[in-house]
Amino acid sequence: MRINQYCNFAARILTLSYTHWKMDVNNKINATIITIGDELLIGQTIDTNSAWIASQLNKIGITILRRVAVGDEWNAIWTALEEEGKQADIILITGGLGPTSDDITKPLLCKFFGGKLIKDQGALDNVIEIFTKKLNRPLLERNLKQAEVPDNCIVIQNKRGTAPGMMFEKNNVIYVSMPGVPHEMKGMMEDDVIPHLLKKYSISPVQHRTLLTAGIGESFLAEKLVKFESELPEHIKLAYLPNYGMVRLRLSDLDANSKPQIIEEWFEKLKSDVEEFMVVDEDLSLQQVIARKLLASNQTLSIAESCTGGYISHLITQMAGSSQFFLGSVVSYANEMKKDALNVPKEVIQQHGVVSKETVEKMAEGVRKLSKADFGLATSGIMGPGGGTDQKPVGFVCVGLSTKEKTISTTFQFRFDRKRNIELTAINALDYLRKNMG
Repeated sequence: MRINQYCNFAARILTLSYTHWKMDVNNKINATIITIGDELLIGQTIDTNSAWIASQLNKIGITILRRVAVGDEWNAIWTALEEEGKQADIILITGGLGPTSDDITKPLLCKFFGGKLIKDQGALDNVIEIFTKKLNRPLLERNLKQAEVPDNCIVIQNKRGTAPGMMFEKNNVIYVSMPGVPHEMKGMMEDDVIPHLLKKYSISPVQHRTLLTAGIGESFLAEKLVKFESELPEHIKLAYLPNYGMVRLRLSDLDANSKPQIIEEWFEKLKSDVEEFMVVDEDLSLQQVIARKLLASNQTLSIAESCTGGYISHLITQMAGSSQFFLGSVVSYANEMKKDALNVPKEVIQQHGVVSKETVEKMAEGVRKLSKADFGLATSGIMGPGGGTDQKPVGFVCVGLSTKEKTISTTFQFRFDRKRNIELTAINALDYLRKNMG
């Protein structure tokens, strides 16, 4: 008996030692993200979960091996779990935990891990409280079934919804199943999953340094940085992250043993090479940069939007605390609104047209005076697909900016579909504001 106990103990020690040695040598933990739902495959719902999860794992030093999307189909989900379990250390699953018949993830996981469904008291109490106290709605049996979980999982309580998350371990692989609702999934990741992974694995976060550029395309930046990239050490990588007229440049030091000053030295060289196009040497959005400048100078902004239809205001008000500097906006889509709300003279519109520098200058002046803001920003343009002329084709945009001292304007010419033209107009209007804030 003692011999058997000793052998079992020794085997466990050898297994743990091997696992620890393997992690130390490779210093790399791989993860696969599996998203479940027919709506993802047919394009009805855009998968934002994978992108967000990947960004959070990257921050703590976990490598994304693959992102896999499968429909609400038993064999497809089972196969994905089996195949990814052979290669990844962590498998994060979202979707398929709802109360309807097509939500089959929970019973499948129960069978996959050899458990049986039981009601978890914590999850049950949560469901009852949400329906009886918060929603004041009848509690159906299918709602109560959301409290069922496999008896061999670690339950992750849902603080933002009804479906609990589940964590399993099989063959040294961690499986985590979470709801597909982004708000609920993010809560579980931040409060439970990431802290658990940090405790379990000895991982070193990847060192990143990011800057934001504007006014230059990705290919031109790449050409400008050929020499810089050729001189980079093998463990430092440069990534180009373009998005609507802006390009983020991210340096990553993949060597966990590198000293922070190494990447800092290379980041300073990068900043020097792109100095004329650099907006900020941090991982910030353009609207965050503008917010910081307005708050620092105790100044305010108001916006008059025609062609952008409120999109710039949306970007601004997505930021918490924007009410400290953003006074409001006027979506003056019709000519009457431009004249009545912003006091744009009808003679200006008749003589120069709605889409003109003269009109956006008056719009910017009008919204600034109306709101008593320090800066008035205005847009007008032809977003398409129709409405263009030879002189002002689709994608032609005018942006105006007004302060107490001056009123100025500029034009842009974009060449894309309506949605992208609107997004590009918004970003370039904000960048025009940034450049002229002093």
